Amino acid sequence: MKFSENWLRELVEIQADRAELAHALTMAGLEVEELTPLGDGLAGVVVARIVAAEKHPEADRLQVCKVDAGQGEPLQIVCGAPNARVGINVPLATIGATLPGGIRIKAARLRGVESSGMLCSAKELGIDTDASGLLELPTDAPVGQPLAGYLGLPDASFELKLTPNRPDCLGLVGLAHDVAALFGSTVRLPASATVPVTSNARRGIRLEAGKDAPRYLGRTIEGVDPAARSPLWLAERLRRAGLRPISAVVDVTNYVMLELGQPLHAFDNDTLEGDIIVRHAHAGETLKLLDGNEAKLDESFVLIADEKKALAVAGVMGGHDSRVSDATRNVFLESAHFAPAAIMGRARKLGLHTDASHRFERGVDPELPRRALERASELLLAIAGGQAGPVLAAENPADLPMPAPVALRRVRLQRVLGVDVAEAEVARIFTALGMQVATTADGWRVIAPSSRFDIEREEDLIEEVARIFGYDNIPTATPAGALTLAIEPEARIGELALREQLAARGYYEAVNLSFVATDLLADWGFTEHLVPLANPLSADLAVMRPSLLPGLVEALRHNRARQQERVRLFEVARVFAEGNPPVETPSLAIVACGAARAEQWGEPSRVPDFFDLKGDLDALIAWGGEPRRWSVHADDLPGWLHPGRGARVARDGLTVGYLGALHPQLAKALDLGPDVHVLELALEPLLTRRLPRAQAVPRFPAVRRDIAVDLPEAVRWSQIEQVVRGTLGERLRELRLFDRYRGKGVEAGRKSLAMGLILQDASRTLTDDDADRCVRDAIAALEQSCKAKLRG
Repeated sequence: MKFSENWLRELVEIQADRAELAHALTMAGLEVEELTPLGDGLAGVVVARIVAAEKHPEADRLQVCKVDAGQGEPLQIVCGAPNARVGINVPLATIGATLPGGIRIKAARLRGVESSGMLCSAKELGIDTDASGLLELPTDAPVGQPLAGYLGLPDASFELKLTPNRPDCLGLVGLAHDVAALFGSTVRLPASATVPVTSNARRGIRLEAGKDAPRYLGRTIEGVDPAARSPLWLAERLRRAGLRPISAVVDVTNYVMLELGQPLHAFDNDTLEGDIIVRHAHAGETLKLLDGNEAKLDESFVLIADEKKALAVAGVMGGHDSRVSDATRNVFLESAHFAPAAIMGRARKLGLHTDASHRFERGVDPELPRRALERASELLLAIAGGQAGPVLAAENPADLPMPAPVALRRVRLQRVLGVDVAEAEVARIFTALGMQVATTADGWRVIAPSSRFDIEREEDLIEEVARIFGYDNIPTATPAGALTLAIEPEARIGELALREQLAARGYYEAVNLSFVATDLLADWGFTEHLVPLANPLSADLAVMRPSLLPGLVEALRHNRARQQERVRLFEVARVFAEGNPPVETPSLAIVACGAARAEQWGEPSRVPDFFDLKGDLDALIAWGGEPRRWSVHADDLPGWLHPGRGARVARDGLTVGYLGALHPQLAKALDLGPDVHVLELALEPLLTRRLPRAQAVPRFPAVRRDIAVDLPEAVRWSQIEQVVRGTLGERLRELRLFDRYRGKGVEAGRKSLAMGLILQDASRTLTDDDADRCVRDAIAALEQSCKAKLRG
C-alpha cells in the first residue's frame, strides 16, 4: 500500500512529524517498508512556459528555447529533452537553485550557446522516476509560481507492508481510522454526496454466481468528455501512490480505490449488449484482457458478462474489447462485492497480480460498493461532465457477511497485557477504530465495522488495544517463581525418544505446513469433514490437513524430482477434522521409496515392499511392550492404499492407522513410481508403554515342538496366532513362524505354515505327554477355527 503523506494528513489531523508518524505506524503493526521524501530542496524552481524553440546550431539533439519564467524578459535555455516544444509549461530551475540530486544550477555555455537555467524532468526534481522527458505541467499552471507550492510539495511517499488480515488499510480512509486512534484525533471523511440522476439510461443486472458474488452495483454515465484531463491534484496523488495517470475515467476509478479501498471498473457502455450477468466461467472459455493477453478460464472463475460475451474476470482485470478508450463517451461504472474465496488464487492462475485482486482476495468491505460508486460518479461528472443514470443494484443479502458482537473481559485484558488500561481509553480506542462499543458488567461488548474481517474473538480485541495503546507502554517483566519440572510418565514413551528411534532406523524428520490445497486432498479422496481456513494465505494453503500423508508424499515427490532416488521421511504432527472447535489428533506418518537398503556391497539392491515398512512398525510396537494388543487386517482399506499390498492397523480391535503401498492410480496422478510405501498412525496408542514388571527367572526348562499345517490362503497369521495363544494360554511362551510353502504337495488356494511352539510351565518340568497334549489341542483348535490340516 503506497500513499501520499499530504493526502493522509488531509484526512486526519496528525500532531507528529514524518519520522514519528512512520514509527507509530510500524509499532501499530502497519510496517513502513519504504519512505521516500518528495520535493525537498526545490527553492528556485518555478513554473515556466516555452515560448520559442530552435535547433541548436552545433548539436542535432539540442534545442535553444526561449522560456517565460514570469521575470519580464524570456530566458534562453539549452535543452535536450525530446518533448521540449513551444507552448508547454514545464519546471525551470533558475540560476542559484540546487536540485535534490546535488546539482547546482549555474549560467553555462553549451556548444557555444548561453544557457540561463535548466528545464527539468520529474526524476531530476526528485518527485518521480520518469526521466524520459520534461515534466509537463497543465496549461493553466501560473507562470513564475514556485513549483513546490503549485504541486503541493514537499511531500513523502509511504509504502506499507500490510499483513493479509488488514485489508481495511488498503484504502486511505481505513488507514486514517488507525492513525486517528494512534494520535487521538478524528477522521475527516470525504464528502459523500448523492449524485443527481439526470439520465434514464439503465442496464439490467443478474446475479448467477451464488455466494461468490452477492452484491453488484452499476450506473451508466452518458456524454463524458473523452478529452478531459484529470486535475493536477488528483494526478499527483495517483503518481505519489505509484500509479501513472491515464485518462479521466481510469484515474477516477483508481483514485476512489486508493481513497476508500473499493476497486471499481469502467466499461465502454456502447460495447455492452443487454443485461450485465455475473456468473461463473464455462470450462474452456477465453477472454482477451486489458493487457492484451488471452486468459483461459475454468468454472472456478467468476465473470462479468453481458448477454453475448464475457467482459471481465471479476475482481482481477477487465476485458480488452469493452475497455474505456480515447473515444469513449458513454461509461458503465461497476462497483461490486466478491467473496475472498472466489478471487483467491485466480490472478496467480493467470500469471497476474492486480490492485483489484490484491484487495478482493483479502476482503473488501461489503458495504462500500454504493459509497464508492457515488464518489466515483461525483468526481467523474466534475472532471469530464456527462449525465448520470440511476444506481442499479442486485444483491443476495443472505450471502453477505454480517459483523457479530465480540465480548472483551476486563480481567482477561489485564491478564494478557500485564498492565491496567483505563476503561475510558479502551472505549476511546474502539470508537476511534470505527467500532460500536457498549460497557457490560465484566467488560465491553464490541461490534466491529463491516470492513474489519479480522475481528472475530476476544484475542483480536486485546490485540487492537495493545497496538493502539502502544507496545512501548506495556512493561517487560520477567516471570517470577520457581519452575516445576514436568515428570515424564513411565507409562508413556516421549515423542523425542520416538523421533530418535525413527532416525536410528534411517528416516529423516520432515516438517510441513499444517495447510494443504483442496485439489491435492481431492486426489487422495479426502473430501469430507475438512476444516477450511477463513482467511488463507493462498488457494494452495486453504484447508487444515486431515492427514499427514498428502504433505509428506509431496515432500518425497519434490526430493525425487531433485535426483534423490532413496527417500525415507517421517513426520510427527497434528491432523484436523471438522468440529466445534476442530478436532486435533497427534499422528505419525512415514513414507519411503527407492532401494530398501542404502547403497552398499554386502547384498544385492532390491526395492522395498510391504514387509519392510511393517518391520519398522513392529519394532515401534515392540518398544511399547505389548505387541499382543496390536494386529493388522486386510479389510476396510482407504481408497489411497493398494488393495493387495495394504493393511489396516488395530490396537485392541480399534483401527488406529494404515500402512502399505500407494494405490497405483494415486501414484500415477502424483507422478510417482509403484515403490512408494506409506504408514500413518494415531500417535497416542503408539506412545503408550507397559510398565516393566519383575518376574522370577524360570526354574524349569522349556520344551519346543514344531508343527506344519496346511490351511487356506486367506487365513492370516494374526488369526492363527490368536487361536494358538488362546488355546494354550500361559504355557505357550513363544510362537515362531519359520517357514511358508506353496507348491507341489499343497493344493491350489492353500498354503503350508511351519511354526515352533515354545512351551514352559512355571511350576514343573513339562513331560513329553504334556507337550504332545498341547500340540494336539493347538491342531484341533486350528482345524476347527482355521480349516487347517496337519501335514505329515
